[in-house]
Amino acid sequence: MGKLRLFLLAGLAFLAGAAFTLLLKEEPHAPTVAQFPETSVSAPAEPAAASPAPEQAAVEIYPEKQKLAGIRTAEVAVKPLKRTIRTTGRVEFDERRLTTVNIKIDGWVEKLYADYNGKHVKKGESLAEIFSPELVAVQLEYLNLTKWKKDQLAKFQRNLEFTWGDRYGTTGRMITWDHEALIEVARQKFELWGFTPEEIRKLDETREPTRLMTVRSPASGYVYQKPAFRGTRVSPGDKILDIVDLSTVWVLADLYENEIPLVHAGQTAKITIGALPGETLTAKVDFVYPFLSGQTRTSRARIVLHNRDLKIKPQMFANVEIETDLGERLAIPREAILETGRRQIVYVDRGGGWFEPRQVRIGVRGDQWVEVLAGLEKGEKVASRAVFLIDSEAKLKGIGRP
Repeated sequence: MGKLRLFLLAGLAFLAGAAFTLLLKEEPHAPTVAQFPETSVSAPAEPAAASPAPEQAAVEIYPEKQKLAGIRTAEVAVKPLKRTIRTTGRVEFDERRLTTVNIKIDGWVEKLYADYNGKHVKKGESLAEIFSPELVAVQLEYLNLTKWKKDQLAKFQRNLEFTWGDRYGTTGRMITWDHEALIEVARQKFELWGFTPEEIRKLDETREPTRLMTVRSPASGYVYQKPAFRGTRVSPGDKILDIVDLSTVWVLADLYENEIPLVHAGQTAKITIGALPGETLTAKVDFVYPFLSGQTRTSRARIVLHNRDLKIKPQMFANVEIETDLGERLAIPREAILETGRRQIVYVDRGGGWFEPRQVRIGVRGDQWVEVLAGLEKGEKVASRAVFLIDSEAKLKGIGRP
């Protein structure tokens, strides 16, 4: 009886252990929405029906992902292209208003009235006085001729001598003195040297030669360069100073090689100068230089500015904006182009979330649009924003560029 009781207890223990082992092996049930109402999770919605992939290599991006990534598309269309060239320039004096004062007689600078650079002079104002022995000699000759003419009774005096030759002809000699012609020669010398009619009239009245010749300013302006000083020896053709009129100045704007074909005379330019804060000057492009600088590899556009109040000084720096009209061209947004170094790639919207990479050839670039020469047709759509995200997705999916 005791053995039977022990056998029954052992069987019950074995059954209890087996039941506990089976309970440990069962997987726990997942929590339901009723158990955790505040953490209800819904699965992401997939497209109802996937669009078929195009025959060419393309990358698929669901519309929800396009919105999150900020992808936008634009239509390939004919657009008016405009481009604003922004560059720097420098103020220079107007070369057409630069006057060089040269000396026309041998002598020495005895007095110099325009004696420093930047001095303002007026037209007809005395600039310098030149002492010239040649001037004194011609004046004495002129006075003697006029005195001789007055003393003579006849206007012309001729000494004629003819010698009869052989049967082949005759030979002769004639000496003629014409006072009026010699006096006129002296007068012309005075005028060529710069004498005024009043100075010649004064010489006739006083009968006293002057030892100094006055050099007068041929134009109004500012002394720009002054190589001569008091006591300088001068010869015909020597420069004593330059005079520049600053009522108009030039702004020379630098142009890179790819910008030169876009700029021509008559275009509008907007100029800002640091010395005139808050002021924008508007002028026209006057000339485009036909050569490049060997140091900067740039050409220059010349813009003429009126400077009546003399606020603009030569050698000032300026910021220049030149508006160019490129006409109507087949174009896409600038942001749609992915530059790879040697090629330009765009992603064409094929519909249904599919984007096809395509190589294009572009032309001129406007401010917002770029001309398309090959690779796209009018009416197609291309990705115009977040193009690099589409390109990254294509790389992740193993889709290579064309």
